[in-house]
Amino acid sequence: MATATEHKKTFDALKGDFGYTSPMQAPKVVKIVVSIGVGKVNKDKKRLELIVDRLARITGQAPAPRAAKKAIANFKSRVGDIVGYQVTLRGVRADNFLQKLIHIVFPRTKDFRGLNPKAIDEMGNITLGIKEHVVFPETADEELKDVFGFAITIVTTARTRDESLAFFRALRFPFKKV
Repeated sequence: MATATEHKKTFDALKGDFGYTSPMQAPKVVKIVVSIGVGKVNKDKKRLELIVDRLARITGQAPAPRAAKKAIANFKSRVGDIVGYQVTLRGVRADNFLQKLIHIVFPRTKDFRGLNPKAIDEMGNITLGIKEHVVFPETADEELKDVFGFAITIVTTARTRDESLAFFRALRFPFKKV
């Protein structure tokens, strides 16, 4: 996924802390999953098309619909109803999305004070919530009435939370000082 020089920089940054002897031992980004739940919007076809279009612009890939697996009466959903959309990015698209996230989106986010290191799970992955999609440069700022948020999960090969935190810091993720 990453270029050879980027992977070498990551390896060099983590080699001393974790005792890596080969660059292949260093963690890598496997995939990035961008997902959004449509919930109440599901009845409004025009807004649903807008969400799908914007998500496709942001990720550079068409989102796949996700259907409900169980019927829930309180939410008026049936098995098979579309409850969300998901995009899985790998390879060059994942690298480009990650660079855009770090260098463009985080600085444009209102009241951004850094990422919480506790967002990293025990398997070394991190899930981030984006409250407003308008922080991405691909979206048109003139339609601010249809603002939506989505989740971004970055899956890595890191084996522990500490290894993953060091890896994300080597990638220059802006974490809060804890």
